[in-house]
Formats: sequence, structure tokens, C-alpha cells
Amino acid sequence: MDPISQAFAGATFSQSLARIDNSQKTAFIAGALSGMAADLDVLIRSGTDSLLFLEYHRQFTHSLLFIPLGALICAAVVSLLLRNRTDFRQLYIYCLLGYATHGLLDACTSYGTQLFWPFSDYRVAWDIVSVIDPLFTVPIMLLVLTGIATGRQRFPRIALLYGLAYLAIGYVQHERAMQALTVLASERNHAVIRPTVKPTLGNLYLWKLIYEYDGRYYIDAARIGQTTELIPGDSVSSRIEVNGLDPESVQAQDIERFRWFSSGYISHYRDDPLMIGDIRYSLLPDEVTPLWGIRLNPEEPDARAQFLSTRRLTDSSRKRFMTLLFGGILWQ
Repeated sequence: MDPISQAFAGATFSQSLARIDNSQKTAFIAGALSGMAADLDVLIRSGTDSLLFLEYHRQFTHSLLFIPLGALICAAVVSLLLRNRTDFRQLYIYCLLGYATHGLLDACTSYGTQLFWPFSDYRVAWDIVSVIDPLFTVPIMLLVLTGIATGRQRFPRIALLYGLAYLAIGYVQHERAMQALTVLASERNHAVIRPTVKPTLGNLYLWKLIYEYDGRYYIDAARIGQTTELIPGDSVSSRIEVNGLDPESVQAQDIERFRWFSSGYISHYRDDPLMIGDIRYSLLPDEVTPLWGIRLNPEEPDARAQFLSTRRLTDSSRKRFMTLLFGGILWQ
């Protein structure tokens, strides 16, 4: 999730279990910094290989096995910042609690987190909350800050319960969205392959539905409220065709690296066959256009593929998203 969410999630956990004395602020600092620390892996980049950060982001720093070591590093840094004013053992516990939240919270999103590295490079993605969701973050933030201001432990504990309850609601919504996908595919007489559903930005109400059938990805949307409203969407070929590209070439290998990162959900851009995108993410949940992808260069097959962000937020797409979210007449 975003750094603010990670910081306050880490602080919530550390503050909830902090001793009832003057250590609330220390627990907040240690938990918040440790809660964000795992994302320092974004600094692992290459000027010649733009896909390198995709391999290392949410990898070893997010692993369950790395938590004790990551917490130790954080505790050492925080100890220097606080100039050893706190018992190191207690500080380590705060950092351990804060750091432990990061990988698990990221796994609740759809991006994918390698929780079991180095034993497996499987990207865990439970798809129960968006990577940015103010309805999750803001109440937790306010409760944590209130706990610091008042020195009362009950506020971060309420924040912890709220966060867990919100994720539980996300799980229920995920299951309902998956049922909606099954119903829609059945109406089309499609035998579903690799179904996935994910919440759209900032809410648990509007969901994106994706499944594969007969060489195509079908992308639809659904409003999951008291009742379920299906919004039929678009489809795109799931076949990647790179005529003449040597399977042993660097760019062919980069396609497979990007396929792994995208959990296999890749397709060609309709307006640019040399662009391959991750169809899990788009500005509008019922459309195909990816937010990012890689560009191939057939003339230089042994040059690295270029990773590009292709998001283009316009007034019309923003208004249509709000229409999809809140209902009403859909924009054509």
C-alpha cells in the first residue's frame, strides 16, 4: 500500500502493544518508520534494465523470513535517532511489530508480494483492498494521532480493530465479486480460466472482474452493494505474438519477466502492438487499456525492453469513473 498507510499501520500495531507509560511516542516513531522501511527496496534500480526494480520490489525486504532482521536494522537506526533514550530490547519489539505489518498488508492488495522468499518467488495477492484507500487509512491515522495526543492506548487499539474489520469486509466483498464474475461468465457460456477480481481505487464497492476464455481476457466491472450490479466491459486477446523474435533473445526474456510480474495477465496494446501491458490495472475497471507496460524494439532484440507508464487521467475518464462508482447513466 502507499507509504502513509504503511506508516500508520505499523504505528497502530506497535502502539497497541506498547507499555502504558510515556512510551507511546516512541512506539509511534519506531512502528511508523519500521512500517515504511521495507519499501526502500524501490531504490534497487538500473539505468540499463528498467525491469530490475519490478523483480526486487516486494521481494526480500517483504519476506516473512526477513522480518526479524529488518526489524533489527530499523531498531538500530531508530536508536540512533532517539539517542539511546529507550531500552533497545523494547525498541526492537516496537520495530518488529511495525515491520511485520508491511508485507502482510501489501499481500492484501493485488500487486503481489513475495512473502515466502527465498523458498518461493510466488507473488501473494489476496485482492481485498486497493493500494490506495482513504477509507482504510484516514480513520486509522486519526485514531493513532489521537492516541499520541491523549496518551491513551485505547485509540490505537480501536484503530487496529478498525483496520482488521475493514480488511474482513474486503474479503467478503472479494468473494461476492468472484460470485458476480462466475454468474457473468455463465451467462456468456464461458468456461472460466484464471479468474481474478480486485477493488478499484479508494473503495470496496466498485470491482474489476477479469477472466480468460478461448484465448481472450474479459474485463468487466461490478458494483457490490446490498445487491450486485454487473457492468459488462471489454475483451482483448491473451496471445502474445512477437513474430521473428528469438526465444533466447534479451527482449523475449524480458517479456517473460514482465509476465511473471503481472501474474500472466498481459496483452498487446491495441494501438501499439510493440507495447505489452499489465491488464490488471486500468483507469476504468471495465476497460482494457493498461496503466503500464513494456515496449519492444524488434530491431535490437538483445537490448532491454523499456518499462513505461501509460496512465493518462483525463476529465472524461475521471467523470466516467465517478459515474461507474456511484451509478447512474454510464458514459458512452
